[in-house]
Amino acid sequence: MARGDQIYVMRPLVGMDGVYEHHGIDCGDGTVIHYSKATEPPTVRQTTFSDFSWGKRVSVKQYTVCYLPDIVLERAESRLGEQRYSLLDNNCEHFATWCKTGRNISHQLAAFGLDAAMLNPSSSRRMMEDAVLASDPATALQLFDQARQNMAIARNQLQQQLRSAETEIDTWHRVAELALKQEKETAARAALERKVAAKREAASYQTQLDQLETTALELERNAAALHKRISQSIL
Repeated sequence: MARGDQIYVMRPLVGMDGVYEHHGIDCGDGTVIHYSKATEPPTVRQTTFSDFSWGKRVSVKQYTVCYLPDIVLERAESRLGEQRYSLLDNNCEHFATWCKTGRNISHQLAAFGLDAAMLNPSSSRRMMEDAVLASDPATALQLFDQARQNMAIARNQLQQQLRSAETEIDTWHRVAELALKQEKETAARAALERKVAAKREAASYQTQLDQLETTALELERNAAALHKRISQSIL
């Protein structure tokens, strides 16, 4: 383990030991920056290594391409004091992976099929189409409401991903410049490749947001038409 490493330890859940990974960033001085639940609400704190590990074996998350240690620590320190913990889109692994790679993802959530990516524009459209086809007005209204909620979550997730990608573009550019100054051409080339990939991701997120807004407008038109039909049937 070294300064800037993404590390994790197995933690218990509902009485069962070793159920999930708790992630953090090794500061290299005997401390770790991580989402701590020592007090409520969960907060990004810099704690002792022992407070992070609970005396259990600590492992290092390995990456082929990642930020340089100085950048990783800078990103982790920038979020000290944050209290925006969310299991689905901002848990301890999301935080540590973002610090290390710029990607706000949780591999263990995805493995269980619980990642917020399942709440996407296409699923919102399917809900809306089901509502339009529903013969029972009450069922249709319920489906419209579910679609609205799904769209709100998807919109928030996509906006966060877009902001993260835009930050990643800038950070990888800085990493490439720093690597060139240190005459690390291979690292600079890899950083520029990640910058290009981040640009593609940002464009994809923006396209999905645009599609989501189009679907949202269509949903409201259909919902308004349904309300009108219900009102006319009552009269």
